[in-house]
Amino acid sequence: MKILHTSDWHVGKVLKGRPRIDEHIRVLAELVRIAEAERPDLVIVAGDLYETAAPSPEATRVVVRALTALRRTGAQVVAVAGNHDNGAALDALRGWADAAGIALRGTIRSADDPVVTGTTAGGEDFTLVALPFVSQRYAVRASEMFQLTGAEANQTYADHLSRLLDALTGSFRADSVNLITGHLTVVGATAGGGEREAHTIQAYAVPATLFPSSAHYVALGHLHRQQAVPGPCPVHYSGSPLAIDFGEQDNSPGVLIVQASPGTPATVRPVPITSARRLRTVTGTLDELAALSVDDDTWLRVYVREKPRAGLRERVQELLPGALEVRIDPELLAQVGGTAQRVGRAGQSPRRLFADYLTEVGHDDAAVRELFDRLHEEVG
Repeated sequence: MKILHTSDWHVGKVLKGRPRIDEHIRVLAELVRIAEAERPDLVIVAGDLYETAAPSPEATRVVVRALTALRRTGAQVVAVAGNHDNGAALDALRGWADAAGIALRGTIRSADDPVVTGTTAGGEDFTLVALPFVSQRYAVRASEMFQLTGAEANQTYADHLSRLLDALTGSFRADSVNLITGHLTVVGATAGGGEREAHTIQAYAVPATLFPSSAHYVALGHLHRQQAVPGPCPVHYSGSPLAIDFGEQDNSPGVLIVQASPGTPATVRPVPITSARRLRTVTGTLDELAALSVDDDTWLRVYVREKPRAGLRERVQELLPGALEVRIDPELLAQVGGTAQRVGRAGQSPRRLFADYLTEVGHDDAAVRELFDRLHEEVG
């Protein structure tokens, strides 16, 4: 059977105050076109459909339309909640999803709830363990469905996930394509750069040995970089279909096309997605920035090698309209900070204190001092 593996859409993401909903519409439309061309039997969306647990109506509309369009390609569709999603809110959409032929799993409702079974048009059976994101606090409650002892309840997050998977993968069959999807951090995998740090720390990391060798493929979400992780079976992150922020500008957004069948190792082929605007970091003086060649479909993070002064950000944005983030080059600030001498402040006037501060941070700008003086006089 053929599987399309995607994750980490983060619909509703705002980049430095700039909405990206138009980019998400383009990216998900390209994803649907890939599904139409590849004709997968199954589409797996491994979590983080939304950027926030309280998505806007517009973001909800985009996600629902994308899932519906994927289903209309003829593929069976399974989507699980990620750590950015509101699992209970996704469960509230199950009535719609079931009617549309989409398996949506926001939380674990019962011991067999995460197990999704089906048959492809070619007659191949599959069994998919669809595990939504499980927080540390919920891990014990979920594991209690399998009658833990008191000592077992005090074990680590990885122990609880291992117990869950052991119980859930007991439904795997030798004549079925056995699959797992989840929203997890696996030990040894590389973060993409834009993940929520609280949920990628070591306490949330699990070893790849949690996944049984009887699984033909493990489709993961949560880390935004497309990658394979060594394990007892093929374990892959599809990565986000667009760079979430500037920390991910060097990633290669896309989806994974997987061919799996009983008795043979799964083969995995990446397919790039190019509809999102490119993210790029540039550094230079105003003259150097003015000489840059930047296309209109690029968002920029700009490190300026100039002393701070009033109007510098506005000048950079005149030169580079795609500049969403403008900062003084950190190396330049470090040089200034390393030579700055702190002076005694007791008894000094506000005007003098502010002037000393500007000198310390390398922002010795007469226009800023004059503005401070005027505001101070008005307040005083």
